[in-house]
Amino acid sequence: MCGITGIFDLQGEREISRELLSRMNETQHHRGPDEGGLHTEPGLGLAHRRLSIIDLSSGQQPLFNEDHSVVVSYNGEIYNFPELTRELESLGHVFRTHCDTEVIVHAWESWGEACVERFRGMFAFALWDRNRQQLFLARDRLGIKPLYYALLDDGTLVFGSELKSLQVHPGLLRRIDPLAVEEYFAFGYVPEPRTIYRGVYKLPPGHRLTLRRGTSMSQPECYWDVPFRSHGPMEEGELMEELMARFEEAVKIRMVAEVPLGAFLSGGVDSSAVVAAMAGFSEQPVNTCSISFGDPRFNEAKYAAMVAERFGTAHRVEQVDPDDFDLVDHLADLYDEPYADSSALPTYRVCELARKEVTVVLSGDGGDENLAGYRRYRWHTYEERMRSLLPAALRRPLFGFLGRVYPKADWAPRIFRAKSTFQAMARDSLEGYLHSVSILSDEMRGRLFSEGLKRDLQGYRAVEVFRRHARNAPSDHPLSLVQYLDLKTYLPGDILTKVDRASMAHALEVRVPILDHQLVEWISGLPPQMKLRGREGKYLFKKALEPRLPHEILYRPKMGFAVPLASWFRGPLRERVRDAVLGEAMADSGLFDRSYLKRLVEQHQSGVRDYSAPLWTLLMFESFLRKEARAS
Repeated sequence: MCGITGIFDLQGEREISRELLSRMNETQHHRGPDEGGLHTEPGLGLAHRRLSIIDLSSGQQPLFNEDHSVVVSYNGEIYNFPELTRELESLGHVFRTHCDTEVIVHAWESWGEACVERFRGMFAFALWDRNRQQLFLARDRLGIKPLYYALLDDGTLVFGSELKSLQVHPGLLRRIDPLAVEEYFAFGYVPEPRTIYRGVYKLPPGHRLTLRRGTSMSQPECYWDVPFRSHGPMEEGELMEELMARFEEAVKIRMVAEVPLGAFLSGGVDSSAVVAAMAGFSEQPVNTCSISFGDPRFNEAKYAAMVAERFGTAHRVEQVDPDDFDLVDHLADLYDEPYADSSALPTYRVCELARKEVTVVLSGDGGDENLAGYRRYRWHTYEERMRSLLPAALRRPLFGFLGRVYPKADWAPRIFRAKSTFQAMARDSLEGYLHSVSILSDEMRGRLFSEGLKRDLQGYRAVEVFRRHARNAPSDHPLSLVQYLDLKTYLPGDILTKVDRASMAHALEVRVPILDHQLVEWISGLPPQMKLRGREGKYLFKKALEPRLPHEILYRPKMGFAVPLASWFRGPLRERVRDAVLGEAMADSGLFDRSYLKRLVEQHQSGVRDYSAPLWTLLMFESFLRKEARAS
């Protein structure tokens, strides 16, 4: 895996500073510690950091075509590059390397912008065609690899794999976007295409951007979407057989590497399925790794060990200190903008462990979004059935009243937390789903934000993120719709961002077979009842895996990478969270109501409420603000 960055003069051919380009590139040294490369010409600079995976002796970047008229800087893996190489050679192209990077320049020469539609893999790249005077940026279909860009006031475009490379450029104005603040405190991350800064964007997954010198800035174009197109009538047995064949093929093509390879093994369904498939294709024991927690509520290590023993893997496990909060400040440096998924902490540790033995790992990410594994899908479909029974004119006032008067019970199992359900029922479908996934509800954000921030928002609400995607959704089925929303928001904005930054911090490449776009397309066409049946998510996948994995692995309650925030904030981090949330950085920002901040801290630390998730979200925002203050 690699890091890319660049500078492009959209207006002319002003000289590009190699010293500045080099500094931008070096901010991403961790992404590619093996080699670095720069290319400059009038009005253009491309830079690259390389982590060598395939064709270790060549494939240095930026990489050119034969006459040096086309050059690319690329981050990712194109798994079908051998087939594309043969096809392009039949069209007369001559290859000098055996790496996937060279496929990109020749594919561009033959197919232009449509080249990305031929690539199967994960990628983000910048390509310059001197003859056409075009800069072409592209990102893979699911957003596995990141790409940031900004048009500066002087007509210069800057871009990079991580926001930190753009932050080096003196022309980048680091102005906080109030709309991004609203979205962050709803979602816990800033969804694509926005970033925390005004005028700085993430290229959305499945999009490409073509810029021609001497013209104005164009808008990204979508080249792929999840189809949710039915396969037509098929028997359950046929569907299971085809699902496993497609899944195993997606795993197999990701096992090609010239460096040590392994897998994350949590003991959950998805990672266990990946390891089972890898074991079937490998003559040597598969390298697997997992981390354990001292608290049995969060510890999946015994399930990982069960799978490791079943498939004879070379398994490594390390226990994480239950008070492993030394990384808290480091997260602001990793993610560059506010990011509030606390599972980033154990994810960082498991990547650190994996890198001791391997350079490439396969993971099970994407299974929950594709196959309806999250519990919230079950609750949403239940709430949707309830909404359909009552007209909105009756439902909104009735459930709105119940939501206001019913006592809050954070300590109780969800089935008894009726207040949240009543509040969701008073909303429409999209508002209700946002209420179920948001860190701070609409009401809480309204109390958290200062009057000044509310004026700047001008009535904007985070639900507009869902509304924008819902307008393009290919299905209006309640389950398919929220899966589509998660594939567009939570998956790239949270899950894939977390894994990319945590893994690249250790120069570790993570491959995600369940997010193979051909597999995603096929799974999307399954009937919803084949994904969620009754209370059972991933129904068809689990049935297909029954001959291969123990029942205890397939049908145990989902756990995930939980972190004991509630006890941290009442114990060892008690003063830390108080000092941060009520400190100078938050007060000086002018974004928050200090009396509400104080209430959140005091009610949590007294045990009256569990506000651990909102407080973590605030703690991460405060870390970002302090980092900004140091940079100014």
